[in-house]
Amino acid sequence: MIVFAALTLAACSREQEKAMKSADKDFILKVANEKFAKKKWKDALSLYDRLSNLIAGTDDYPNVLYNQAYANYYDKAYRIAGSQFKSFALNFTKDPRKEETAYMAALCYYQGSMDYNLDQSSTKSAINELQDFLNNYPDSDKSKNINTLIDELSYKLEFKAFENAKQYYKMGDYKAAYVTFENVLDDFPSTKLRPQIYEYILKSKYELAINSVYDLKEERLKSASAFAKTVTKEYPNTDLGKTAANLQEKLSKEETIFSQLQKDIEKRKAAMTEKQKKLEEKAQERLKTEQQLRDQVSAEKRAQQTLRDSAKIATPAPSINLPIKK
Repeated sequence: MIVFAALTLAACSREQEKAMKSADKDFILKVANEKFAKKKWKDALSLYDRLSNLIAGTDDYPNVLYNQAYANYYDKAYRIAGSQFKSFALNFTKDPRKEETAYMAALCYYQGSMDYNLDQSSTKSAINELQDFLNNYPDSDKSKNINTLIDELSYKLEFKAFENAKQYYKMGDYKAAYVTFENVLDDFPSTKLRPQIYEYILKSKYELAINSVYDLKEERLKSASAFAKTVTKEYPNTDLGKTAANLQEKLSKEETIFSQLQKDIEKRKAAMTEKQKKLEEKAQERLKTEQQLRDQVSAEKRAQQTLRDSAKIATPAPSINLPIKK
């Protein structure tokens, strides 16, 4: 039995080698189809690749392209298979396998979607391809399955966005965290992750408010408190609702403390302003007194000068010239 299997394997290997070297398209096609039937995908693909130029434009081409696409699909070369299925659906519009290949093309894009923690451009392309199938074949019996696949891919995008936002929270960048989580809700309004997202937004706003600088604290406390009230109303009798109520109570106490702090600061500001006002008044009074003294001194100087000038005018010059005795 083992010998027979070995002989069969050797014969198959020789036939594969012979077909690879042959220029006879019919022989190559025969061997390729046999390999395809036996699910030897790589052998079949190597022969189908040889046939590409030999059968271009012939009646054999659609079948070869069809088999190539499936061989690549089963060999998990989804990108190549998707391109081939899509090419078949676009170029052979009257072929009864058109809908099947269009579906398989979309399925290949789905299979090629990367894990959520990797680049998601392939996932977005897959969603577009699946949606195109729904648009082109709205009555297809595959539509239900397509919708399920789209939901799965959409959730992958949601989860990636959710995980990205979580990273900001873990790093303690609470403002970036709640803004990013809010963007997730905007981008995916029907997300199943809404409760978890609400919890992270709630905790981010709370931490940001409690640890805020003075000038922004009042606004942030109000924002966090308002959001906590919203969560409490939307999720009553749940763990999330209880968490929101607990944080709202803490925020309310912090608002009371901060309000008293504001009043104390305003009082100190008013007292300092009044003290500064009195100091300025004293300074002005001192400057006024000094100016008055300077004015008084200046006035006295002018008065003395006036007396001296008057004395000069009142004293007449001698009018008698007496001879000087020799």
